[in-house]
Amino acid sequence: MDILVSTAWLAEHLNDADVRVCDVRWYLLEKDRTGYEEYLRGHIPNAVFIDLETDLAAHFTGSGGRHPLPRADLFAAAMSRAGIDAMTRVIAYDDRGGAAAARLWWLLRYFGHSRVALLDGGIVQWIAEGRLLSREIPRVPPGNFVPRPQPQMIVDMATVNQWRADSRALILDVRLPERYRGEVEPLDPRAGHIPGARNAPIAGNVQSATDLRFLSPAELRARYDALGATRAERVVAYCGSGVNACQAIFALTLAGIADARLYPGSWSEWSRDARMPVATGAE
Repeated sequence: MDILVSTAWLAEHLNDADVRVCDVRWYLLEKDRTGYEEYLRGHIPNAVFIDLETDLAAHFTGSGGRHPLPRADLFAAAMSRAGIDAMTRVIAYDDRGGAAAARLWWLLRYFGHSRVALLDGGIVQWIAEGRLLSREIPRVPPGNFVPRPQPQMIVDMATVNQWRADSRALILDVRLPERYRGEVEPLDPRAGHIPGARNAPIAGNVQSATDLRFLSPAELRARYDALGATRAERVVAYCGSGVNACQAIFALTLAGIADARLYPGSWSEWSRDARMPVATGAE
């Protein structure tokens, strides 16, 4: 199954029995709205809502990252409620160029389910093409999702600390440049970035702020080649809390760089630990 599908493909397969469309809209800093409220206002027909905070993350305890990986049993229960099992083709979308939907894409793969794709351009592209929205909440038969974790897809803080001084490794910080440089930090204890990390904001993986379709695989490969990803033996991506970095891993996969790993704790974990060094400015 391709990991990126077009709106035309989805329109053709929207009613297929083995297709489950998942709305993963989520807003971190916009306190005046929620993804579920937007879902109720209008979503792609047959889409179920997946709550990033409760379905795609464990509860934040005050240590580690702000969005810990969910427990296998709880993730499996959420996916089963959404009607997902081993044969389901999952199509995830949001309205931010995959910034949230890629978390579902990545987690499904982490728990052993490869039949998952992102909708290119998300609901923004769907609406731009004049396609219909629905306010109906579909009733889907429960699935039987069996998780099979793939621990090789993640790295912990200690490993990242070792890799940052290893010339064979590439650490990608995918946050906004001003957060990378340490000029602003709206969420986490310290401003800056992991020393040695290269800045590669996820917005650079899509066409523009208004056209949220992904760049071509060749364009993405050129972007990450310029950062050293094609020459590195190990690539790891991090963001603020391990959510947006999944979009970077998705783009790397599109570019043919298939083994990039996620640092789930990301900057929210690193910045909380006073033992970990911090760099500021452009590097």
